[in-house]
This record gives sequence, structure tokens and C-alpha cells, in this order.
Amino acid sequence: MELKASKLLDIRFSEVDSMNVVWHGSYMLYFEDARELFGEQYDLSYMGYVRHGYYAPMVEMNIQWKKPILYGMRPRIDIIYRPTVAAKVVFDYEIHDTADESLIATAHSVQVFMDLNYQLVLYSPKFYEEWQQRWKVFETLTIEH
Repeated sequence: MELKASKLLDIRFSEVDSMNVVWHGSYMLYFEDARELFGEQYDLSYMGYVRHGYYAPMVEMNIQWKKPILYGMRPRIDIIYRPTVAAKVVFDYEIHDTADESLIATAHSVQVFMDLNYQLVLYSPKFYEEWQQRWKVFETLTIEH
């Protein structure tokens, strides 16, 4: 079972440059929006981490751009959870042009766990292991190490 969420993006005029192209820094906000949507849909929110006594800071983000987003486009971002046995949360992203489904960008992110004293946690917190079991994430074939 693949855990995936999708969202249509509203491109604001303030996000484009003088060439009418979305500024590269705006993509980070789009990925953040996707993670928040995923958290709402699958009960893995940032505030949920804190309620369980953890933070989940971003430690890696890789982006590959295939074509630009222009003002007036209505792209869709897909976020896909990638199971891992390590104490981290891994997502892949795809942004598609809804006009023709062409690929605009792909990305990959990694978050780790820290306790509320900002100390790195080397083992998956109990709440996260329970979340993985509830959603049967290890029944998928693609497991990150």
C-alpha cells in the first residue's frame, strides 16, 4: 500500500520573477504544503510529533527541475511516503503540469527525530513505529535504508 497525497497548487503572482517563472525558493514552500497535507490525511503532523515529545527537522532536500512553472499554470504536487527502518521520515515528491501531466520537478526529503531538548534520536520513537504498523508501511516493496 502506497501512502500518497496530492494537492493542486495556486501559483501567486508574488512567487514569480520578471520572466514570469516561479522562483526556485518557492518550491520549498510547495513541498512544505504537501507535507502538511500528508500529515492531515495520514495523522502524521508536525504538532503530532511535538505532542509525542519530538521534533522532525529536515536534514536533506534534493530537487530536480524538469521545466518551469509559469504564472497562470495549475500544477499538482504529489507526495509519497517512503518506508524506512531507520529513525527518519522520507518523502518523494512529483510536481506535474495538469494541462498535459508532464513532469515539472521531482524531489526527495529526509527528516530525523530530535527530542524536545534538541538531541538527535537514533531509534524510531514508539509513536512512529505504531504509526508505521497502523498504516502497514512495511507491506510495500520499496524500503529505504
